[in-house]
Amino acid sequence: MAALSRAEAGERDPARPVTIDLHDVGVRALNAEVHAPSASSYEVLNPQGAHSIAAGIHDEIDVHVRGHAGYFCAGMNQRGHVVVDGSVGTGVAENMMSGSVRVRGDASQSAGATGRGGLLVVGGSASMRCGISMKGIDIVVGGSVGPMSAFMAQAGRLVVCGDAGDGLGDSVYEARLYVRGSVGALGADCVEKPLRDEHRAELAELLAAAGLDHDPGEFRRYGSARGLYHFTSEHTGSY
Repeated sequence: MAALSRAEAGERDPARPVTIDLHDVGVRALNAEVHAPSASSYEVLNPQGAHSIAAGIHDEIDVHVRGHAGYFCAGMNQRGHVVVDGSVGTGVAENMMSGSVRVRGDASQSAGATGRGGLLVVGGSASMRCGISMKGIDIVVGGSVGPMSAFMAQAGRLVVCGDAGDGLGDSVYEARLYVRGSVGALGADCVEKPLRDEHRAELAELLAAAGLDHDPGEFRRYGSARGLYHFTSEHTGSY
């Protein structure tokens, strides 16, 4: 494997961005570097849709991916700040714990799946199952989301500035869902709820963090009717 296109670690200025060209080195070399970073900022060139780019970061570093990424980009992120100048494949920011991931294009299915913390921003639209089983992550989507988004979402906030497909919030627990556009058929046990002042304030904070300026009053809130918290025989058809 070719060496990374950078100075040796001992000669490096940790404040200066390090450029890593995936045309010359593989993703394994990139991830080995960001798992034990010798700089605070990285620029990744020629990603060409490669999978698992910048996965497993656990330090407070910046990673800027200049192009499209494949599956599981920035998965398991903890404390890192990742920006993707393009679109991403399945499972971006999967199981993210903290930090931020910003995608300037679209995201495929299962964006932010099982995420426990941090902020995921998708500038375009996200496909089906966005926020599936989210456990505390905040997700802001500038466009629309596909069917079954926030399926079994346990905690966290999902903000959709466009439309949401059928099955939104199916079997949702205590996650808060905000949608600015139209919503297809709601999932099992998901209902529309009042948008109170506390929710408008929460929305304003999330939109500002995502760099969006929509009026929080344009959104509707959805959440759990809490009818499926306990199994009962009369609910059998809903499971």
